[in-house]
Amino acid sequence: MNMVLPEYVLDCLNRLEKAGYQAWAVGGCVRDALLGKPPQDYDLCTDALPERTQALFSDRELVLAGLKHGTVGVVTPGGVVEITTFRTEGDYEDGRHPQWVHFVPELREDLRRRDFTVNAMAWSPLRGLRDPFGGQEDLENGILRAVGEPEQRFREDALRILRGVRFACRFRLRVEENTLRAMETLVPLMEGLSRERVFGELCALLPGITAEQLLRFAPVITGAIPELKPMVGFDQRSPHHAYDLYTHTAHVTGAVPADLTLRWAALLHDVGKIPTFTLDETGRGHFYGHAGASAEAADAILHRLKAPTALRERVNILIRNHMTRLEEDKKLLKRRVRSLGWEAVEQLLRLQEADMGSKGTGEEQDFDQFRRIRALLEEIRAENACLTLRDLAVNGNDLMALGLRGAEIGKTLNALLDAVLDERVPNHREALLRYAGEIGVCMSLLSLRDQSADWSWQSPG
Repeated sequence: MNMVLPEYVLDCLNRLEKAGYQAWAVGGCVRDALLGKPPQDYDLCTDALPERTQALFSDRELVLAGLKHGTVGVVTPGGVVEITTFRTEGDYEDGRHPQWVHFVPELREDLRRRDFTVNAMAWSPLRGLRDPFGGQEDLENGILRAVGEPEQRFREDALRILRGVRFACRFRLRVEENTLRAMETLVPLMEGLSRERVFGELCALLPGITAEQLLRFAPVITGAIPELKPMVGFDQRSPHHAYDLYTHTAHVTGAVPADLTLRWAALLHDVGKIPTFTLDETGRGHFYGHAGASAEAADAILHRLKAPTALRERVNILIRNHMTRLEEDKKLLKRRVRSLGWEAVEQLLRLQEADMGSKGTGEEQDFDQFRRIRALLEEIRAENACLTLRDLAVNGNDLMALGLRGAEIGKTLNALLDAVLDERVPNHREALLRYAGEIGVCMSLLSLRDQSADWSWQSPG
């Protein structure tokens, strides 16, 4: 193996080596290089104690948040390079942080504490590859294996269970039998993890996961999101669904594009089905109102995981609307774009298409409707249609010049937009102002009528 390191990484390695210390590229960057993939970042390990590393890089901006665990971050033109002293660790008191850290002079002892063999390799331009636990062979054989005793690795940090699923999915690795058994057995330990860490791992996992992988690793996925667990094996009792609820969900998730928002929406789009499940007199299952129930449940899940508000709100919109089919009608499509926005409508179309195609019944479906709707949306785009208040040929100042004030302005602008969307009025300044005047007269008459009614109600007799 001959790993090519960027100049900014070589600079860090060489500075440590010239000072008489060992320096190695370690972990994910070595794994990625062996797979022929460009590393996303670079971590180094060394026998230099943290204070020596600090001194050697005192001319650089440093990140010292991990200093007590032996890590010094060096800010370079290519990003932060983390340099960690060889170390061993005590038991993890909280499932994340070791009770103690001891610095050691040997690389092997440092590699022994890492999670999986494919991540427990190091490389040096001077010394070549060090692979004491067979990570290269495991990569060649497509195997993910814990370093040492699997249960101990996962008890040290339960997030490694979810990370193991991510590595297996990303690199198409088969999880070694003992490692998989320990992962599934210790799933309950994930309950003690911080929600932010779980959310981060799920976000790294979801865009690339397939339906088959979601099914294979269901015990771990449903451990991270307990609301999914009752869906496994749940018979929907419907002639339109051959799959159980979780299998259907897995297929929908795997079928939408690898967009994080869409993947979350697909994964949670039916999470409210079981609470709304009813059987009719023929034994057929129904899920009345499940879109709204699923949206509320998904919102609660993402709130618990401390997801960004923008993601949570968009997922809510997609799930709440996923049963309201987009129609082949330009006027109606314009209204949907007005209410949801272009991106949400396009995402909704993707979700509905995947939902329809993931029932497993083999029954004929009109999938060509999605092509036709996309063609209509392209026509609307090409027409540069008026879809929002911003697109109107008049604005609030124009209405103020007509004498409108306060809430009347907003009401009138929305009425004008409705008229344009319905093609009752063209989006031309003169026509809109004329129509606004008519609306203003109507509003005045309604206001006088309401005042008269109020006066009559208050008058004696």
